[in-house]
Amino acid sequence: MDAATTLGRLAAQDGVEIVFGGGHVGLMGALADGALAAGGRVTGVIPQYLEDRELGHRGVTDLVIVESMHARKQKMFELADAFCVLPGGLGTLDETFEILTWRQIGLHDKPVALVDLDGYWRPLRALMDHQVTSGYLRPEHAELLQVVSEVGQVLPALRAAPAPSVPPAPERL
Repeated sequence: MDAATTLGRLAAQDGVEIVFGGGHVGLMGALADGALAAGGRVTGVIPQYLEDRELGHRGVTDLVIVESMHARKQKMFELADAFCVLPGGLGTLDETFEILTWRQIGLHDKPVALVDLDGYWRPLRALMDHQVTSGYLRPEHAELLQVVSEVGQVLPALRAAPAPSVPPAPERL
C-alpha cells in the first residue's frame, strides 16, 4: 500500500490527475488517498453494482458511476492520457492486457508503465519473453510496456515516452 500511496502523492505534487477504478479499498484506494492527501485531483469510475455494495470512494474529486465493467474500462481509457500498472490480481491483468491489446492494434498510442516492485511482474515479463521466442508476440509489442522498478520512476518514464496522438476512442466491444 505504501507504493500506491506514494505514487498518488507524487502524481498530485506533479499536477497529474489520477483516474482509477473508483473504489475505496486496496491499492487503488490507497493511490487515491495519497493523491487526495497531497491536494490532487482524483476521478473514480465505478460500475453501479460495485457502488451499490458501498465500495465507491466518497472522498474523490469526481466519482463517475457507469453501467458495467466494460463501460468502466472504456470511460477510464477516455479520461486517461497514460496508464500505470501496480502489482495486482486478475482485474489488474484484465485491464492491463486490454489496454495493451488496444495499443498493439493501433486504437491508441498512450504510454503504459509497469511498476515491477520487488520483481512482482518478473513472471509476466518472462511469459512475454517466452511468447516472443515462441513466435506468438512480436518483440516490438512486448516493448509496449515501459518497465520501472519503483514508483518514483513512473512519471519520468511516462513523460519520456513519445507524446500520444489523439485517435478516436475504441468502440465498445
